[in-house]
Amino acid sequence: MKPAPSSPPCPFCDINPSHVVARHKSVYAIQDTSPVADNHLLIIPLRHCETYFDLTPAERCDAHALIEKLRSEILKADPLVAGFNMGVNCGETAGQTIFHTHIHLIPRKKNDTPRPRGGVRGVIPDKMDY
Repeated sequence: MKPAPSSPPCPFCDINPSHVVARHKSVYAIQDTSPVADNHLLIIPLRHCETYFDLTPAERCDAHALIEKLRSEILKADPLVAGFNMGVNCGETAGQTIFHTHIHLIPRKKNDTPRPRGGVRGVIPDKMDY
């Protein structure tokens, strides 16, 4: 299902197939166009749905399977990767800017940032250090 005609075009509904780096059943992955790390990937359902909470159970399972596969491939390709951040922004208030579900998979390396403590809590800077 594509967004309503009055909505701006969805960049994930009409993705250029050459940008797809992996697929698994109802989901696919692409490189993030504004990556925060090497191999920062987005896992996206083929079906247009706005947030993670709108995914079907099958789409969630497919996304999980693709995340596991991509994680394994990244670890094999880059032995310096020592961790991952995963994140989903659900709604404008949470920072979502493209209203088609997408899950960020961000590989992390030791010392890639001075103080990684807090991880995804960094979306609210004053709450990152605890």
